[in-house]
Amino acid sequence: MGSGREARDWFKISRFLHTFYKGKIEVLPKVPVRGMDDFSIWYTPGVAEASRAIHREPDLSFELTSRWNTIAVVSDGTRVLGLGNVGPEAAYPVMEGKALLFKYLGGVDAVPIVHRKRDLEEFLDLLKALEPSFGGINLEDIESPKCFTLLDRARSELGIPVWHDDQQGTAAATLAGLINAFKLVGKDLKKSRIVLFGAGAANIALYRVLKTYGVPPANMVVLDSKGVLHPDRDDIDKLMISNPHKYKIAVETMGGGLGPSSGLEEALKGADAIVAASRPGPGVIKKEWIASMEQDAIVFAEANPVPEIWPWEAREAGARIVATGRSDFPNQVNNSLIFPSVFRGVLDVRARTITDEMLIAAAEELARYAEEKGLREDYIIPRMEEWEVYPRVAAATAYKAVEQGVARATITYKEELEQARTVIELARRKLEELWKAGLIEEPPEG
Repeated sequence: MGSGREARDWFKISRFLHTFYKGKIEVLPKVPVRGMDDFSIWYTPGVAEASRAIHREPDLSFELTSRWNTIAVVSDGTRVLGLGNVGPEAAYPVMEGKALLFKYLGGVDAVPIVHRKRDLEEFLDLLKALEPSFGGINLEDIESPKCFTLLDRARSELGIPVWHDDQQGTAAATLAGLINAFKLVGKDLKKSRIVLFGAGAANIALYRVLKTYGVPPANMVVLDSKGVLHPDRDDIDKLMISNPHKYKIAVETMGGGLGPSSGLEEALKGADAIVAASRPGPGVIKKEWIASMEQDAIVFAEANPVPEIWPWEAREAGARIVATGRSDFPNQVNNSLIFPSVFRGVLDVRARTITDEMLIAAAEELARYAEEKGLREDYIIPRMEEWEVYPRVAAATAYKAVEQGVARATITYKEELEQARTVIELARRKLEELWKAGLIEEPPEG
């Protein structure tokens, strides 16, 4: 029997409310306008002084304009949620929803930008052209393998943080869950055998982050739809050209000690954990395969809308801790716990980039928060409604940026904790006051 939440028709409700509100975000002034004289300050002639100052020192754009708190959410619509290549117009509602999450959870102003620049170089040129308007860029729903090269190039060629949430956000949230899952079962994450099933954006980024965290490549097995990534696989020469990230993993892991024709069944034998980010189930991962894993196995089945194996089936097969991507099951691996906080932190220190070490700092803070609340087999990672975690993750991210020398401004953990808390609480309070005042209209019963 499903819960009341499960029983509701979210598609029907969403279509009705999208039609009623005609979008989810708008632009509002943040300065007083008491009469026409105020425009002499905010626009001509007074605004010329701000322009002259920025012309002399371009970084003043982070102090004299909204750039300090504004990012672009950019997509070409080639891999939207579970819908696939639906195009930029159809991607817009998703980017707008992301902007809403950025504001409500992180106090970050986010502008949806969808476009038709599918060519890698043209896409990159677009990001460079947009750079002066924004303090950061969140890439979203971009097809693989283009998303990897685009992120790598953009991170190295732009002077503001560029982030791909399907890669970095999911990887950081997953790492947080893994840190606490391994604590609960009494194993060392850095000495355990981990299977990554699915070699798309999320798991390729997770592999890189786990390696930076200290997990040896030889301890990891990564599989795509054709099997284990292995240097002796038949298509390895093609991968070197078509997907160099997969090729690098194959060479570094050497297939995790398995043969080049091995599949998931062989990979799971004796494994301590699996992180699946592949295709919706159920039945993609079989119970008997989970039963072949080590005692106290950890299973992260992150496919949406249906995980690769149902959580109860994984537990029946011997898994001790199970996580999914769904909010109606325990232990939701939710990148919404990561991206608003990370951008809050990097914007507040005017960071030039987001490093893997900053991702790890965010993941560790997220894990620490859950540990302080009390870890259980059904609670290894915070839930979205635990608001106090967001300023903490922002502070950890900002402090690591300063420590690594990629920040334009210097701030302590405590200072950023207070600043982030103030900005996030103000954003939420503004929305609540607009609702209370009736300025956000209540929809009719539909």
